[in-house]
Amino acid sequence: MDYRSAGVDIDAAENAKDRLAKLVQSTMTAGARGAFGGFGGMFKVPEGYRSPLLVSSADGVGTKIKTAIESGVHHTIGHCLVNHCTNDILVQGAIPMFFLDYVAFGKLEPHVVEAVVAGVAAGCRENGCALVGGETAEMPGVYTPPDYDLAGFIVGIVEEDAVLGSARVQPDDVMIALASDGLHTNGYSLARRIVAERLHLGPHDVFPDADGATVADILLKTHRSYLRCLQPVLGNIHAMAHITGGGLPGNLNRALPQMLDANVISSTWTIPSWFRVLEDAGAVSRPEMYRAFNMGVGMVVITAQTHVGSIMQRAQQSNIHAWELGELVQGSGRVRFDGVVA
Repeated sequence: MDYRSAGVDIDAAENAKDRLAKLVQSTMTAGARGAFGGFGGMFKVPEGYRSPLLVSSADGVGTKIKTAIESGVHHTIGHCLVNHCTNDILVQGAIPMFFLDYVAFGKLEPHVVEAVVAGVAAGCRENGCALVGGETAEMPGVYTPPDYDLAGFIVGIVEEDAVLGSARVQPDDVMIALASDGLHTNGYSLARRIVAERLHLGPHDVFPDADGATVADILLKTHRSYLRCLQPVLGNIHAMAHITGGGLPGNLNRALPQMLDANVISSTWTIPSWFRVLEDAGAVSRPEMYRAFNMGVGMVVITAQTHVGSIMQRAQQSNIHAWELGELVQGSGRVRFDGVVA
């Protein structure tokens, strides 16, 4: 017997590594140290910080990865992963420094690995962080080909006295919504079931009310990063909420102090058509839609009234639609929709 007969192809793994070297090198920043292929990634903490905190996060892309597998479109899913992780640490005011990825296959396909990591590298370049390491695993018996899984790990940095959060929020602050670009990386178990079982569509069929875009086009839209938009104005922000799993009710509350509620006014924006299609086809209640999906809101920024203009201007310059989402009212740290507790 040999390793290949047990389902693990070492030659394929070496082929994959060779394909990844240039992708990894394309993400190197000033702080990166060491060469591709080391046992551990190294990064020099930037100079000029007085009391720096490292902020870390780990995440995956959920069952969005099944849409990538079923459609054969693998080059965007890694970009989604990096942007998701970047947004998660951005809400605390942290700027990303480096990233690591983990990809596990039932049967390793070097061209698929290359496409996935190409997306990771694109996300790292967009967000200015170095891809300093990762792992590609072949695990027959755990994953059934062509399935694979993907996870990412990010580390960023912020001054201790610049950490954003609910403790900074004031009663007269303003909530600004920044538009999402698609489903981002949440709600896919429900979305995929509606598409397959109610709409009876495959990944390359045309999605309803989407100007000819396919199911894959809609469901694989890249999770938007808000770093470039918000980094120049982080000093004007009190708190943020990245709208991921749990939607507005399950994430906006995390940015609220215990004495305030967020009253979201639903008339302040038009819910994108793909969410309305899923809602109607699946006969999903509106409260459940708000819990499962971002409904067009990717990030909520809480700031003082005097800084609303600068944040709106940054959003406009970044081609991101922004609007005042509602108001903060006396309460107990909950999210309301048009005055009703979610």
